[in-house]
Amino acid sequence: MNWLKLPPLSSLRAFSAFAEKGGVVQAGAALNVSHAAISQQLRVLEKHMGVALVRRDGKSLSLTPEGAHLARAVQLGFGSIGAAVEEVMSAGGARPVHVSLTPTFAASWLMPRLPEFQAKYPEISLTIDPSPHLVELTPGGVDVAIRYGSGGWPGVDCEMLLETPFVVVAAPSLLGGRSDWTPEELSQLPWLEEFGTTEASTWLARRGVDHPPQGRRISLPGTLLLEGLRAGQGVTATVRHFVEQDIKAGRLVELHTEPESSGYHVLTAKTPLRPAVKTFVSWLRRQAGDAR
Repeated sequence: MNWLKLPPLSSLRAFSAFAEKGGVVQAGAALNVSHAAISQQLRVLEKHMGVALVRRDGKSLSLTPEGAHLARAVQLGFGSIGAAVEEVMSAGGARPVHVSLTPTFAASWLMPRLPEFQAKYPEISLTIDPSPHLVELTPGGVDVAIRYGSGGWPGVDCEMLLETPFVVVAAPSLLGGRSDWTPEELSQLPWLEEFGTTEASTWLARRGVDHPPQGRRISLPGTLLLEGLRAGQGVTATVRHFVEQDIKAGRLVELHTEPESSGYHVLTAKTPLRPAVKTFVSWLRRQAGDAR
């Protein structure tokens, strides 16, 4: 196809609307423009093609034989385009919003709030995918990722959802009444870690401890980690938001705190978002705002 020979799309669209509606006034109403704009586009099309497409008898306009021939082809083309656009948009709208997030965030923050989302947006289905592993945001795959850190992940749009520092905590029963433990001393205690993470080793290394925890290490799902922590089964590096009430109630002791600049972020691809994805992300923002 020689694209340079094709007329401007705007003039073809105006011509097709004129042929379908039978007049410039009706065509203008269909395209939400003035009838003068339709008349101008018809002349642009005729000038481009060098053919009279519209017969003008006073105030009456009708298609010439050439115009009628073109109208049949253009209306067939626009009809196919319209049907394909509707099919693609419908398919995208029906696909669930795929959300990747850590198990702890899913269990402690998102799941208690989901009934409100489902009640407000019953037409939107969700796929909740709890995993500590980073995922790639691709069309037709994961739509939204919620991850903890300081932001700045490359290749994605990223915004802070919930600012909360990283803390090291343990139950008083494990600490023997002490709260002034050094990182080296903590490395000798048992540690609890969520499956697929290395938070204990990573935190200790940042604090100058050149070896992993020397005590036993228990890896378990995020939904069970907090229960083990409260029971005094080990030390944990986690997000303060999830243990804040336990700290205030004295069930846990906050031993070390990282800077405040970290938190949970919403990550989306640098591509146009489906309406359902936009709705879900906007809802997340509102929920985070209410939680502050």
